[in-house]
Amino acid sequence: MKLSTPSRIGVILVNLGSPSTPTPQGVSQYLWQFLRDKRVVDLPSWKWLPLLRGIILPHRAKRVAKSYQEIWTPQGSLLIAISRQQQTLLQRHLTVALANKNIAVQVELAMTYGKPSFEQALQNLEQGGTLDKLIVLPLFPQYSSTTTAAVFDAFNRLWQTRRNLPAFEFIHHYATHPAYIDALVASIQRHRKADEHLLFSYHGIPERYVAEGDYYPTHCEQTTQAVVNALGLRDDEWSMTYQSRFGRETWLTPYTDEFLKARGEDYTHPQAKSPRRNKIEKIAVICPGFASDCLETIEEIDQENRQYFLNAGGKTFRYIPALNAHPRHIQALTELVLARCE
Repeated sequence: MKLSTPSRIGVILVNLGSPSTPTPQGVSQYLWQFLRDKRVVDLPSWKWLPLLRGIILPHRAKRVAKSYQEIWTPQGSLLIAISRQQQTLLQRHLTVALANKNIAVQVELAMTYGKPSFEQALQNLEQGGTLDKLIVLPLFPQYSSTTTAAVFDAFNRLWQTRRNLPAFEFIHHYATHPAYIDALVASIQRHRKADEHLLFSYHGIPERYVAEGDYYPTHCEQTTQAVVNALGLRDDEWSMTYQSRFGRETWLTPYTDEFLKARGEDYTHPQAKSPRRNKIEKIAVICPGFASDCLETIEEIDQENRQYFLNAGGKTFRYIPALNAHPRHIQALTELVLARCE
């Protein structure tokens, strides 16, 4: 009896991206692509591009290149190296899970900006034959127009010159997926000490974007509340802030750096019943929106913001690593994909 041909499912993991080299030229090329995206900076081109080309890139590229050099690995940028580990482990988990279901799965990696590109990921998948289904998984747990929607734009551009669009599923977000929350909770339990205040720090976006319809902060709040509930934390045991603001525009507040410089004094989160009056002595910081460690977590949080807190008189600062390639994270990603493989 002839066995039926296995169904072919392609999976593309997508993260933001990274310079190809930790040099001013490499950083400048990456930032030129990244900061020209209207999803990221929506200023008129006539106003923004001369500023980007003439002022921002010449000054920012040199400084950022030095920061990348400090966290560069033998496999390239830290984000790419970890993303490759995630790709390999997800492939292994899915292959085992689908072994008895006559489904062949292939996992590829793509970056919204830089390399590996979406185009290369699709070419790799097409080399294996016709795809019956394509699953796109942006590694952004909380939706934002600046990240997830930018991935969707890049995905759409792939098919403008192709006619063979397969059935596809685009994973919009997983801000409260049980396996993702479980992975965060387990990571916090492994690293945090009971007397450390827990700070959730998310990448910020301009407040104007939220006013125009981006519901990113709602997803951040949902993730935070789900973790807080699972850990059983009191109001005075945790806080939530936003990091990585850029330019003069007002971004989501409170700002992580200002919070740490003030050691959280008088900060009130929306769910708190009363403001905090005492400064925080010990703190543990987690960045749930980052699927892998990168410049924004290692250099900005674990180095720069650590110093802000300690210089302000804080006693201890602990950075809780991103979920990276931890087995619980890979299991969460596996569950997200498997739910769409039928």
